[in-house]
Amino acid sequence: MDGFIARANIDHYLDLLKGPDVPAGTRSTITKLLLDEENKLGREQEHLEFAESRATTCRENADRQRRLTDAFVPGTSERIQAERLLDHFEAIANLVESACLQMRHRLNDNSL
Repeated sequence: MDGFIARANIDHYLDLLKGPDVPAGTRSTITKLLLDEENKLGREQEHLEFAESRATTCRENADRQRRLTDAFVPGTSERIQAERLLDHFEAIANLVESACLQMRHRLNDNSL
């Protein structure tokens, strides 16, 4: 049951972080909560697979945002906003990928 709650919280926090207008302080708090939930998932392969699927989704979101950003004329307000959103998406993807790496290390350490 705890794993289900942690997964639901992770999805919720990732959705919150997608917003372009999340203030820096709030973003930092949500990021901390996201990491706490990922740490709760523990050392099971099933949890790693869940986290990796979310990492893939986050990377796809960043890639999609990069393509959209490239469609705007450099220097315009639309491009600046798109670049800011791209930075957020890439930071989220890096964060989730880092959590996956830590989970993989924990799984590997326990299997030895």
